[in-house]
Formats: sequence, structure tokens, C-alpha cells
Amino acid sequence: QVQLVESGGGLVQPGGSLRLSCAASGSRFSNNVMGWYRQAPGRQRDWVATISSGGITNYADSVKGRFTISRDNAKNLVYLQMNSLKPEDTAVYYCNLLSTTNYAYWGQGTQVTVSS
Repeated sequence: QVQLVESGGGLVQPGGSLRLSCAASGSRFSNNVMGWYRQAPGRQRDWVATISSGGITNYADSVKGRFTISRDNAKNLVYLQMNSLKPEDTAVYYCNLLSTTNYAYWGQGTQVTVSS
């Protein structure tokens, strides 16, 4: 049973930084594509970033240059470093694991609020 647990969300002022973490269990973590998505109130869940098993990263245009996704395969962790945060980054952030059979697993989400 795959489990994903996010942490690191909170309240931050515009221009500030946060680092989200996602701990994965129950899967051969290093074989899987990992990603971050976010959902603001009243909006659909949007893709933010992904990192392949080989470390190749991709980002949504809205976060490119500000967010960095990384992974530690030895610790089964994936991170999202978020810099220069804006109010429009406010959302619940979800960790995603895409299995080798293309099944998507989700964490419970962590709230990020950017406000002065």
C-alpha cells in the first residue's frame, strides 16, 4: 500500500520561502515519477512540477524559476523548494506518485498560504 505524507506548509509573507516535503512508503520509490500539484479554493487541481526517476525535472510556467523539485531516493523523500512566493501561490499542495503501471497515488495535502 503506497502512502504519501506531505509536510512543510504554512503561512508566509509575499516574497518568502517554504520547503515542502513528501515522505513515500510502500513503493519502490526510486522507480517512480514524483510530482507536486496544487488546488486553490474553487479551482481545479493544477500540475506544479515533476521529477523523473532519473532526476529530470519539469515545471509549470507559473512557477518556473521560483520553485525547485528534488528527491532523495535513499530516504524516499521528494521536496518542493518554493521561493519568491506570491499570493496566487496560495493553495493546498499535493504530492503525487506515478507508478510504473501509470497508477497515480496522492497524499492528503498541505496548506500553503501567502499573505501579508
